[in-house]
Amino acid sequence: MSDRKEGMTYAGSGVDIDMKSRAIAALVKQLSFRRKEGPRMIDLPGQFTGLIDFGETILTLATDGVGTKLLLAKAMNKWDTVGIDCVAMNVNDTICAGAEPIAFVDYLAVDVPDPVLLEQIGIGLNEGCRLANCDLVGGEVAVLPEIVKEVDLSGACLGMVRRDRLVDGSRVKAGDVVVGLPSSGIHSNGLTLARKVLEAADVSLDEKFPSLRATIGLELLTPTEIYVQKVLRVVAECDVHGMVDVTGGGLRNFLRLREGVGVVIDDPLPAQPVFDILANLGKISVEEQYQTFNMGMGFAIILPEEEADKAKAICGDGARVVGHVVDGSGVSAPSLDISYAEY
Repeated sequence: MSDRKEGMTYAGSGVDIDMKSRAIAALVKQLSFRRKEGPRMIDLPGQFTGLIDFGETILTLATDGVGTKLLLAKAMNKWDTVGIDCVAMNVNDTICAGAEPIAFVDYLAVDVPDPVLLEQIGIGLNEGCRLANCDLVGGEVAVLPEIVKEVDLSGACLGMVRRDRLVDGSRVKAGDVVVGLPSSGIHSNGLTLARKVLEAADVSLDEKFPSLRATIGLELLTPTEIYVQKVLRVVAECDVHGMVDVTGGGLRNFLRLREGVGVVIDDPLPAQPVFDILANLGKISVEEQYQTFNMGMGFAIILPEEEADKAKAICGDGARVVGHVVDGSGVSAPSLDISYAEY
């Protein structure tokens, strides 16, 4: 009860993003091997996808999973959309480098191989690949009854981009603007906190709120927006300096841009009602909200101010300039009185 009085947090729900960052750093410190000949990785910090030097073409490789959104799918017995989330989490990272997703593989771990469940997951995977124009070239179903007690779904995406079209963030500079693209909702991050909030408040997944289009459970299952088509068009037609997939970590993802630049979010995109519901039920602080959830902005494109109108026109309804780049470091949203200095 004390946690709820003080305001619920992601860490208090079991996911400490600061501890996760330290654990990842400890892992990465051990990964020193590099190929001496042939195609090799391009070692650039802060990228959302791995980069592989393949001559005039850069290959990209990204991997991610659906996370505890799968527990919502199980509770609601609705599995036909989580495959979209799996694809989205990978292809949205891929396009941050200006790369086109071309191939996807999935990994599904189960305790029992249920044909009906796998068929429903396959529906979503197929739809996600259709939306991303990306072939699903293979995958793996692992039956692990001694290890897995729930379903786990993840995947990996192969992309490619011409070397001269690579977007690596190195050209981001003071004076650039940030064009924010609306999210479709909570996407596939922060669901552990969202679920704990509903549990602590004794709110059923079938409960309806006046501000929502459907039940709270269906709202949380809304598939992650796939930005591939519009973003690749922006990359082709505009002078894009950097891109950010606003996933786990919220605004802190902007800290992955190159050193020496900071981001000021002057005019945040409006957050969907589901975020207000979760914040009110869990007494979640504004700072915690914006470092856990996407809060209405699922993707961001950084480019010169004179390119902003063209980018907004390509991205369509809801896209707008939300901020700008400054010399310095960190990311802040002055109207919300929040700032973050570390990823």
